[in-house]
Amino acid sequence: MSIRTLIADDEPLARERLQLLLSAHPEFEVVSQCRNGRETVAALKSNTIDLAFLDIQMPGNTGFEVIDGVGIVHMPVTVFVTAHNAYAIKAFEVHALDYLTKPVEPERLTATLIRVKERLAANSALSTQSQLQSLIESLARPQARKYPQRILIPDRGRDSFVTVNEIEWIEAADYYVNIHVNGKALSLRQPIKQLADSLDPKRFVRVHRSAIVNVNHVREILRDGRTEGWVVLSSGHRLRMSKAGWQNLLATTATG
Repeated sequence: MSIRTLIADDEPLARERLQLLLSAHPEFEVVSQCRNGRETVAALKSNTIDLAFLDIQMPGNTGFEVIDGVGIVHMPVTVFVTAHNAYAIKAFEVHALDYLTKPVEPERLTATLIRVKERLAANSALSTQSQLQSLIESLARPQARKYPQRILIPDRGRDSFVTVNEIEWIEAADYYVNIHVNGKALSLRQPIKQLADSLDPKRFVRVHRSAIVNVNHVREILRDGRTEGWVVLSSGHRLRMSKAGWQNLLATTATG
């Protein structure tokens, strides 16, 4: 795997010397050479760079201004190369990996490149660990259940689809249910409990052991003492409501 490297220096001979020294380390691929700070900022923003050798004294922007322009968090591994050793402390304040003085000696560069590879390996390991942790968290996170948007109702060889939103209420009839839609009652061979379990509980509430209502079609609620009452639908139809059904409606209202 090649390490994509950028060299930024306003001196052509300095750039050529550093590239020549890097040629002894084939895993480091020089993909960009920049003559000033402006070119360097543009190259770092438009290319994938793993390692940047930055001169400090450059026309347009200094090496430190390059980092400000790109942002520390977006900078690749950075090594300063300069003839002035007075900036060493400041270089490490901006999280530079190393600080080389000109002329760069081959042995000193080799030591720096070893540190670069160690840093890149550590960064890769952290990235992999972070991705793995994110994957584990996403797998552990409960997934939102999807409820059907339509129900298939067979009728003597002719199957019909009913849009769930249009269902006003559902009535139990032994092993069947009658699904009331737009003033019509459609029969489906399915116990009411099984059908209730397949519907969104925030939308469909069992107000009685024999009735489920679509809360979007509930117009008003009439109480009959503390135990029972009536649900009045938008169509004007009244349904008996048990005490448990009243509590179910209250719970749906509270969570909705």
